[in-house]
Parts: sequence; structure tokens; C-alpha cells
Amino acid sequence: MAKAQSSRKSTTGKTPALYAASKTELLEFYRQMLMIRRFEEKAGQMYGMGLIGGFCHLYIGQEAVVVGLQTAMKEGDGVITGYRDHGHMIACGIDPKDVMAELTGRSGGISRGKGGSMHMFSTDHGFYGGHGIVGAQVSLGTGIAFAAQYNKTDNICLTYFGDGAANQGQVFESFNMAKLWSLPVVYVIENNQYAMGTSVARATTATDLCSRGASFGIPGYQIDGMDVLAVRQAAEDYIPAVRAGEGPVILEMKTYRYRGHSMSDPAKYRSKEEVKDMREHRDPIEGLKSHMLEGGHATEDEIKAIDVEVKAEVAEAAEFAKNSPEPDAAELYTEILIEE
Repeated sequence: MAKAQSSRKSTTGKTPALYAASKTELLEFYRQMLMIRRFEEKAGQMYGMGLIGGFCHLYIGQEAVVVGLQTAMKEGDGVITGYRDHGHMIACGIDPKDVMAELTGRSGGISRGKGGSMHMFSTDHGFYGGHGIVGAQVSLGTGIAFAAQYNKTDNICLTYFGDGAANQGQVFESFNMAKLWSLPVVYVIENNQYAMGTSVARATTATDLCSRGASFGIPGYQIDGMDVLAVRQAAEDYIPAVRAGEGPVILEMKTYRYRGHSMSDPAKYRSKEEVKDMREHRDPIEGLKSHMLEGGHATEDEIKAIDVEVKAEVAEAAEFAKNSPEPDAAELYTEILIEE
């Protein structure tokens, strides 16, 4: 995992070190990343069985980003993202059973089956949704940060979006407002190299997306998003200033998705060799596992115990979803309007 350090750079020249995690933290990082990976693999299987309808965007390969950042958050912070949102919900502490039931459109889901894969929501967990409109969550996340500032809290909003959304006009409008008002928002660009099916190099002349806020005076940092320790250290280094009222920051996470953009995407725009190379040499879960074993932070038995526990929990989530009833038709008329 040490080689990840050389791939990080920033618009300010500062290079963070790797996070010095305790054994307990390392095992928790591993457990959370593995949970997201196994959950998404099971979701893919259930989609193939016809149990999940509509679109379904899997987070496989990107687990280190959300785990590294959200393990550094505190109660009251907000999280908002796009439609590749299952991993974010699990990292927010939402029960995998509730997420899987939502994927299958059941009443036991976190949004009672009305959100599905792309539009989950839980204010109880500070999660303000997956959003189907590309880039729309950036403006909303900026507004959540404004509310935190207006209410005189030290809360922040983690606003996730991808390399494709980074080209949307509303993103730059949000950057301008956030800097103008010094809003407590962390813009997290999950650069998984391909916006739907177009590589970053074909979509923009400025491929260092961390520099997108430079004209507004927003500092930006490019982090190895395949290394959970690099991501967590970035959270330690850059988020406190945002929380202290110094304004927004951009964290570009260089990551990679192993599957297609969605379940219907054959991903023919990249070679099998490219994906294989990433899986074999840059996988975030295997990288952390090797780090723990080689450094004497964990034993094979401890890791296997986590593997067994996670597998059982995901299987339980799938069974819960399958056995949950369909939403009552009356749910069509609930939560449409809130009157005070």
C-alpha cells in the first residue's frame, strides 16, 4: 500500500502521509469495505434474478473512498451522493437489510420501497439521498452545508459526485457560492476514470479534477482512492479546516469501478486486461488485507472470521428483502407534501 503515496498530489503542493490506524481501526475498515463488496455482489446476483427492477449501479472497486471518509465523520454531518449510492448508505451505518429491501422495492426498505436503487434517503442517518440527475446533488449538498452554517453548528456536508458530473455547469455555480460564503462542504470527486462510458481523457482537457475549484480559490487535493489509509489521512488533514469555518475543499479520489456503469452496461469501452490489472494489483480490500498480514496487525484467522460474518450478514439481508412484503398501494400518496 505504500506505493500509493507517490500518486497523491494537490493544488497546494501538500502531500499527506498514510493514516496510522490502530488494529481495531484496520479491522473495521476491512469489515466495512468487505461488507460493501459482498453486498454489491449479492445485489448484482439479485438483479440478474429479476428481483431488482430499474437501474442498478454497483460500487465494486470504490469501497476505500466512502469507508475512508465516513469513518472520520461525526454525528450531525450530512452525506449526499449520486445514484451509485448503496455503499454510501452502508457506510452511514444503515442496516444492510434495509438497503437490500429498498433495492427490491419492498416495504421493509429504508425508503419503504419507493426509492429503489437510485433514490434512497434517510435523514435519521444524515444521508440526503442518492440522486438520479447527474450533478444535481452538488447544489443540494451545498445547500445542506449552508443550513449547517446558518444554524451555527460545526457540521459539514460530504458531497460526492463523479468525474462525469464534474463537467456539469451547476457544479461550478455551487463552487462559487460555497467559496463566497465559506460554506462547510467537502466536494468529493469519485474519479473512477469513466463517466458512463467515456474516459476522462476524452471528456476534458483538464484531467486533474482536483484543480476545478482553483479559479474560485478552493483548494483541491488528488488522493489515491484505492487506498483506504490514504483516504482516511486526507480526511484527517483537510476536513478539520472545513469544519472550523475556513470554507470548502475538493478531494479528487482516483478510484476505479470494476463493473460497468450500470447492470446493463457491457463496458466494451475498456479492455479486460485493464480491469484485470486493477483487480490484481490495486484492489483496495486485498491491499488492506496484505498490509494487515505483512505488518502483523491481524492474523489469517481474524480476517477469515470477518469474511464469514460478512457473508452471513449479506445472506440475511437478501433473505429479509425477499421475504418483505410489497408496499401498500396507499404509499403512493404519502410523503408528497409536508405541511407545518
